[in-house]
Amino acid sequence: MILITGGAGFIGSNLVASLSERGEGVIVCDWLGQGDKWRNIAKAEIEDVVPPEQVADYLEQLDQPLTAVIHLGAISATTETDGDALMANNFRLSKFYWNFCTAKRIPLIYASSAATYGDGALGFRDDASIDSLARLEPLNGYGWSKHLFDRWVVRQLTNGAHHPPQWAGLKFFNVYGPNEYHKGGQASVASHLFRQLKAGEPATLFQSHHPDYADGGQLRDFVWVGDCVDVMLWLLDNPEVNGLFNLGTGAARSFADLARAVFTALEQPENIRYVPTPEAIRDKYQYFTEADMTRLRSAGYDKAFTTLEAGVESYVCDFLATPDAYR
Repeated sequence: MILITGGAGFIGSNLVASLSERGEGVIVCDWLGQGDKWRNIAKAEIEDVVPPEQVADYLEQLDQPLTAVIHLGAISATTETDGDALMANNFRLSKFYWNFCTAKRIPLIYASSAATYGDGALGFRDDASIDSLARLEPLNGYGWSKHLFDRWVVRQLTNGAHHPPQWAGLKFFNVYGPNEYHKGGQASVASHLFRQLKAGEPATLFQSHHPDYADGGQLRDFVWVGDCVDVMLWLLDNPEVNGLFNLGTGAARSFADLARAVFTALEQPENIRYVPTPEAIRDKYQYFTEADMTRLRSAGYDKAFTTLEAGVESYVCDFLATPDAYR
């Protein structure tokens, strides 16, 4: 029995689907709300759905031992300005699961974020030393809250504190794929581009305000959600692997490349419109992200990552352009 927090969310629901297909018992910890978020988990075999505020009592009364906790639940909006909410949901709740897994002697896999790297001036190397982490400067409250927990974890380990028998923190880069529809404006650029093109509009991308990058030439490490699931399943199957790991592809691609992949998948001619980057985010806009995947590869993960073109084609043709877009 595996507990997946954020299990009805984007990455979480894709993981729930794969674990269900493997015949694993899954408990989802999440809020479903009033919309269609429930559809993210409608096809999976699950044991229960528990709201986060009830999970501590639920776990105390659970009559079947958990075999792992995968903690993906968080306030994930980079625009969130409520620092108290970020602390409660992204930091203290993460500490609760760390301590729970330590006490129960079960593995913990948790979501960190590439937002911990800030503007990327120090690179994107997942060095988990105290000194290296201390040098990073996240640009927003979300990135800071994730970074705060990474630093807390490393401090516990350095001080010789008890810890889960397996632990892994994953710094997710720009993930795209099915079941992100509830995220609205925080959904991937790929999903927004699809909707623009289906509405007969041009693909809209930001202009560049940096002399080294052309319009649409801003670079991101776009990673297919199925690859993220594969890494987490591999970690579950390899309990000797511990650490803080990047989870991208290791190959940065431009937003223009992303748009062209959507055009190709829809068999439409290229038609891109560039608009100014909003001034509110212009000063903190990242022009380049690329995961250094050396540590995960060195740990033994050897599966190839999905190319941008293949991932976008699958997203569009197998999900977005079908009557049922859910995984």
